[in-house]
Amino acid sequence: MNLLNTLVDKGLRRETPTREEALAVLVTSDDDVLDVVAAAGRVRRHWFGRRVKLNYLVNLKSGLCPEDCSYCSQRLGSDTGILKYSWLKPEEASKAAAAGLAGGAKRVCLVASGRGPTDRDVERVAGTIAAIKERHEDVEVCACLGLLSEGQAERLRAAGADAYNHNLNTSEATYGDITTTHTYADRVDTVRKAHAAGLSACSGLIAGMGESDEDLADVVFALRALDPDSVPVNFLIPVEGTPLAAEWNLTPQRCLRILAMVRFVCPDVEVRIAGGREVHLRTLQPLALHLANSIFLGDYLTTEGQAGRADLEMIADAGFEVEGADEVTLPAHRAAAGGGCGAHEGAGACGSHGGEGAGCGAEAGGAGCGGHAGAAGSTAAESAAAGADAARTDAARTDAARTDAARTDLVAVRRRGAGTDLAPNA
Repeated sequence: MNLLNTLVDKGLRRETPTREEALAVLVTSDDDVLDVVAAAGRVRRHWFGRRVKLNYLVNLKSGLCPEDCSYCSQRLGSDTGILKYSWLKPEEASKAAAAGLAGGAKRVCLVASGRGPTDRDVERVAGTIAAIKERHEDVEVCACLGLLSEGQAERLRAAGADAYNHNLNTSEATYGDITTTHTYADRVDTVRKAHAAGLSACSGLIAGMGESDEDLADVVFALRALDPDSVPVNFLIPVEGTPLAAEWNLTPQRCLRILAMVRFVCPDVEVRIAGGREVHLRTLQPLALHLANSIFLGDYLTTEGQAGRADLEMIADAGFEVEGADEVTLPAHRAAAGGGCGAHEGAGACGSHGGEGAGCGAEAGGAGCGGHAGAAGSTAAESAAAGADAARTDAARTDAARTDAARTDLVAVRRRGAGTDLAPNA
C-alpha cells in the first residue's frame, strides 16, 4: 500500500504525517491489519529495537475522588465496588513497588486519586519517593497525582521524581462530554508545568469511549504538539457503575489500528499499551508489541490484569526482550536533549535509563490520570484463572454482542493488593 510506504518513510525521518494519512490508517480493513502492523513495526524497531519496557503502578490513594470523569471507577458518587483507601504509608508503597521491580519493571508509577495534590500531599509523595529510592536508587519514578498547582512540579522533581503523567484522554472538542469538573485546558496546563519543571512528561489517550476517528486523530496530533516523552494508549474498561459501562466499541483489530496510528504520528516516542489490553486485544496482544515498546506489568489501577508471569512469557514468545535497567529507553537524540529522562532542555536524569515519561495509562478510572498496570498485582494462579475464564467466555461471543451490553464478565474489579492481605504479584 502506498499509504503505508509513505508513513514508514516519514516515521523513519521523524516527519509528521498528515491528518488525512492518520485517518486513513484507522479505516483500513481487517484484511489489511497485518500489513498495517508490519509497517508500523518497522518504525517501532528502528527507534526502539525489540526492547519492551516494563512499568509498575503503585496506587497510593484509591477512590474518594471529587471529579466526575465518566470513564472512571473512582469518580464522584460511583458505586463500582472498588477498593477505597487513603494514603499509603511510604514503607507500604515501597514494599508494593519492590514486587514490580522484582518482576523486571524499571519504572514505578505513583498514582493518587483526586483533582490534584495539596502541598501536604506533595510532601507525602516526596517521602514515598525517598523510601523507594533508598531501596532501589536507580529506579525511575513517575508521579500521577492530577492537576498541578504552581510550584508543585518543581517540588516533585526536587524530591526525586523523574516524570509526571497527565493524560489528555480525548479530543478538545469532545472533552466536555466525559468530564465537567475540569477542562481540557487544565490538563494541557499540567503537562506544560511538568515540562517546564524538567520532569519527563507523559500524556496519552483513552480509546473506546464512543469517540470518532476524527477525535482520535485530534488528540494524537495534540499530543504530538505537546511532545511528551511517552504516550500511553488506553482502551476503556467499561466498569459497571460508571456512565460508560455500556461502551463496548472496540475489536482487537481496531485497537491495533489505533496503536499503529499513534506510532506513525509519534514515531520516536515511547508508546505504552496501558489499561484494557487484555480485555480488548485479547489473544492479539503479542501483535501489539510490534507497535508499542512499553507495557504495564500486572494488575490495573482498579481492575485486574493478567498475571505478570504471563506478560513475561508473552514478550519472550513474541521474540521481544525486557528492557534492562541499564538500557536507555528513548532514542539517542531525545535522551541527549533531556539529560537522561526526557527530551527537553533541563529535564532531570533518570540514572542511566534515559527514560521517558511514565504513564498512568487509563482504564476505567484513574482519577485524573486514568488507571493502568497495577500497584499491587494478583497472585499468579488467580490472575491466570481469571484471564483464562475471560478468554473462554469472550471466544463464544460476537463483536455485535459486545456492543449490545456491558461485558462485565470480562471485567474483574481489583480486590487485592494495597489495603488487603493478599500480596502483590509481579
